[in-house]
Amino acid sequence: MHHARQHAETRTRERRHRLAHEAARLMAEGGFRDYHQAKLKAAERLGIHDDASLPRNREIEDALREYQRLFVGQSQQQAVRLRRDAAARALEFFAEFSPRLVGPVLDGTADSHSPVHLQLHTDDADAVPRFLEENRIPVDARSRHVRLDRERGDDFPVWLFSAEELTFDVTVLPHDALRQAPLSGVDERPMKRASLAQLRQLLTDEEIVGYEMGASR
Repeated sequence: MHHARQHAETRTRERRHRLAHEAARLMAEGGFRDYHQAKLKAAERLGIHDDASLPRNREIEDALREYQRLFVGQSQQQAVRLRRDAAARALEFFAEFSPRLVGPVLDGTADSHSPVHLQLHTDDADAVPRFLEENRIPVDARSRHVRLDRERGDDFPVWLFSAEELTFDVTVLPHDALRQAPLSGVDERPMKRASLAQLRQLLTDEEIVGYEMGASR
């Protein structure tokens, strides 16, 4: 009985691993942006239909990093660097709204299709659209459900626009969201986010690592 249970657990683990890697491949190659969508498509592709075998978002993110490291390498690193440089300029541009960089550009899983995700903070609902209009930036309006913490969640305005041949995705949150990062859709923990100073430090650290690696070859 014990042996049968162990065997079943091993099979489930293997299926989760296969699904995580297939979902990661779909995200890297197929343009899937949503973990849940990629997970379901992977399950359909592999003919796996039991819920216990569905990997967590964090497992898919780890598999995605591994996939990018093995198969995409240099071009993916360039896509991240390009977007981080552009994000630094955008954080400077939106300085009055206490902006933060979040998402794949910050965590290093961005690719050549990834938008730059920013969060701006203000209690004046009209301030950001007014600022964008004053700077003659054409935008698309959307909304996004964001969980501010375990108890509070709401739909917040999102503004999409293009600059430097990149897409920027800007969510506007209340000012008190600065005190604690909203919860991540990946693992429901507080989101990783970076101010301009933190992003500049990250870019500097990367340059030093790149220089040292180049010098050691």
